[in-house]
Amino acid sequence: MFRCSTAEFRTTSEPSATAGEASLSPAGRTGTTGSFTMDFRTWPRLYVVDVEGNGATPPDLVELAAVPVVDGRPMLASARSVLVRPAHPITPFASRVHGLTDRHVQNCPSWDEVAPRVRADLDGVWIAAHNASVDYNVLLRHLPGWRPAGVLDTLRLARATYPAAPRYSLDALVEFAGLDLAAIPGHRHRAGYDAHAAALLLLNLASSYATWNTMLASAVPPGMPGAPMPDHHEEQLW
Repeated sequence: MFRCSTAEFRTTSEPSATAGEASLSPAGRTGTTGSFTMDFRTWPRLYVVDVEGNGATPPDLVELAAVPVVDGRPMLASARSVLVRPAHPITPFASRVHGLTDRHVQNCPSWDEVAPRVRADLDGVWIAAHNASVDYNVLLRHLPGWRPAGVLDTLRLARATYPAAPRYSLDALVEFAGLDLAAIPGHRHRAGYDAHAAALLLLNLASSYATWNTMLASAVPPGMPGAPMPDHHEEQLW
């Protein structure tokens, strides 16, 4: 379904897990949520995001999704997604990847119409993504002055957590970790689907870490918001 509504992107309080709300369990190689050593109650507000572009360089946004993670679960009922009419046409190559064409988005809002709602949701929160520098840089270019609290990269975290993995693409890691994506609506390379898959991967990887702070050392790319400050034990000279 091609949905242009921006209703899901709105100013909200932190989403909470409620009885009966749809969610996915990150079951897989490391077991179910109940076996995790990580205390997810200590996690700050976090959205796993994914962007799809029009194939230009640099890309215009065509689709954006953000899945909140609450108490160790991606919350489907609180997920945000939107289709955007880009300033420039979608290239044939990009259409072959995500399946979106100019016809699908011709009646969708422009980015200028969407941006205030996206900024309201994503300002000051943590974001996570697979190969997060791509998503972060696209969002930063579309939201001048935006600064999340921090950026987690599941690709970087997977390389530290699963050194035996044969490959580190999202598809390869889902297979290696034994994650079940059957309950995720949509299909691969649509923003909502990929954000949900990356959320399950993040939670699977997090089970190998005792605390949020120990995970950050492996998950935040250098120079990005949220990178742990190095410890300085040297005596100060002044």
